[in-house]
Amino acid sequence: MSVSRPAVVILAAGEGTRMKSPMAKVLHPICGSPMLDYVLDAARHLDPARLVVVVGHQRHQVTRHLAEHAPDAQVAVQHHQGGTGHAVRTAIEAVGLDHGTVVVTYGDTPLLRGQTLVSLVREHTAQGAAATVLTAQVADPTGYGRIIRDDAGRLAEIVEEADATPEQRLMREVNSGVYAFEAGLLADSVKRVATNNARGEEYLTEVLAILRAEGHHVASVRIANCDEVRGVNDRVQLAQARQILNAGILEDWMRSGVTIVDPATTSVDRQVTIGPDAWIGPDTHLEGRTVVGAGARVGPGCLLRDTTVGRGATVIYSVCESAVVDPAARLGPFVHRDHKTTKGVNQE
Repeated sequence: MSVSRPAVVILAAGEGTRMKSPMAKVLHPICGSPMLDYVLDAARHLDPARLVVVVGHQRHQVTRHLAEHAPDAQVAVQHHQGGTGHAVRTAIEAVGLDHGTVVVTYGDTPLLRGQTLVSLVREHTAQGAAATVLTAQVADPTGYGRIIRDDAGRLAEIVEEADATPEQRLMREVNSGVYAFEAGLLADSVKRVATNNARGEEYLTEVLAILRAEGHHVASVRIANCDEVRGVNDRVQLAQARQILNAGILEDWMRSGVTIVDPATTSVDRQVTIGPDAWIGPDTHLEGRTVVGAGARVGPGCLLRDTTVGRGATVIYSVCESAVVDPAARLGPFVHRDHKTTKGVNQE
């Protein structure tokens, strides 16, 4: 089944007050890249016809980052925090999204995979739905909107936690906040969202209620891995997301033929390159654009940042920043190299 290229709207306008940082929340790095970059990469799996990022709080930081790292993204400015519905309405009014499919996702969900978005759009198209919501079953639903289903198991409504009854708060199927919409219906409905809720905001979930009330089909897709819909709102959740992403990076390298002795004490940024049959020892951290050559041994106890380690070289208990370690060279223990080339063997 062919699927036309959708537009993607990424909501990245939140204040991020719980991060307690002058840096925009979506720019906080995880495994070497701002979390927003992961969301942009996931969106690009859809080969989007339009890629729109809604910015607001600390928007100048986010806009500068997009100009440098994602020039294909259009920017829409949400001048006040009026809720998710208001943010989407802002995007529609700023760039014009009136046909095809529109996918809405968030700039603080770095674990969401591109393939999941592809599956969402395919199911949305297959069902001929006006809107399709991505849901998840979670152990702790605190903070999420709850999915309410009718007796036939169909999606009946989404209730935000602040507006939920005690019984509804016990439900563990939650709204991820990620949707696929038919653009024309979305553009019409989002203008009619009311603000008679606990926060006085325009909730995007109200669009689903409007569509259902007018007889349109609203579908849902439940994701298998609930970690994908984890949002990052504070430093604790940032660390949890990093742990999950790092574990995936390490697994990919191990399956490609790299030995990682102790994954629990090893971190590897996502732009690092490691050659086949390399050996990475405990308590080793590879950052930035570090390159480790085939058969090289790095660790234990190393921090390498933007460093190239040649084929068959050995680096132990060392810190290297923007350095080059020649093939078959030996560096360490207890060495700091900065913008230097290490030649020969037994460099100490």
